[in-house]
Amino acid sequence: MIGDPSGKNTTRPALTREQVVENAQSYANQVFRILRPEQTDVVFNSTWMDKLNAADLIKLAATHTVARMLERDDFGKRYRSNKAIAIHEFLYPLIQGYDSVALRADIELGGADQKFNLLMGRELQKHFGQLPQCILTMPLLEGLDGVNKMSKSSGNYVGITENSAQIFGKLMSVSDELMWRYIELLSFEPIRVIRQWRQEVAQGRNPRDIKVMFAQEVVARFHSKRDAEMALADFEARFRRGALPDDMPETVLHTENEGLPIAQLLKQAGLTSSTTEALRMIGQGGVKLNGEKVSDKTIQLNRGQTAILQVGKRKFARVTVS
Repeated sequence: MIGDPSGKNTTRPALTREQVVENAQSYANQVFRILRPEQTDVVFNSTWMDKLNAADLIKLAATHTVARMLERDDFGKRYRSNKAIAIHEFLYPLIQGYDSVALRADIELGGADQKFNLLMGRELQKHFGQLPQCILTMPLLEGLDGVNKMSKSSGNYVGITENSAQIFGKLMSVSDELMWRYIELLSFEPIRVIRQWRQEVAQGRNPRDIKVMFAQEVVARFHSKRDAEMALADFEARFRRGALPDDMPETVLHTENEGLPIAQLLKQAGLTSSTTEALRMIGQGGVKLNGEKVSDKTIQLNRGQTAILQVGKRKFARVTVS
């Protein structure tokens, strides 16, 4: 079930119907990297939600009380802390639950944080005279930072449509401790094999060996076995022998001044999200200019100069200032 991906950020302009459909098709193509297209129907909840008028929404809202909504953990905590809860936040579980009614769903899959909304679907199905669906919740996967849940908006994610080198590199960057969480949730290897790996690491095996096998497994799943082998070779060449990536982006930056400061270079080249982040990365020793670590935050690249910039282990760009 894929909803209209119009986004939740109210500061963005509303999408046209054509843009919604185009975005949804893009998401559907990603889904088909996991599900079998011939056994999957992609539907839009606008199909049934557009038919509901204001009176219908009021009737839907009347099926539950505020007290019932406050049983949701985050709502309850915010209410007890006197933090604001907007009316539309109460409507969201109802509308998600109504999707199950419209689809006459037998089972719904969601993250553990969606349990309340999934149960709402069961309750609404009973209200509309349907058999309540079964729900299946899955644990949330921490992102690459090891703290917050994996999220594209947080930038701590591994995208299944990313190229093989990106997927491999990101998985290799996961800490040795967090690696086991990823393997347990994402690997297709039997539990007994994973337990054996744990024992071997406890007995002195380098956890990097396990991480490599896991990263290759994931790359092969979304690309190919050959891509997985090439990703490993590229990774070892880049990080063990200091080789530069073949697909390094080339950027020309224009300025009316004599040159551009390093922080501006990093931001405008897309290597950092802001000059603040650029300065922080320099302070942490995570920025290189032509292979040399940058420690001087006032350094700049003059007009007519070209240099190779690197942030962290995976971000590169060949930048020319004009």
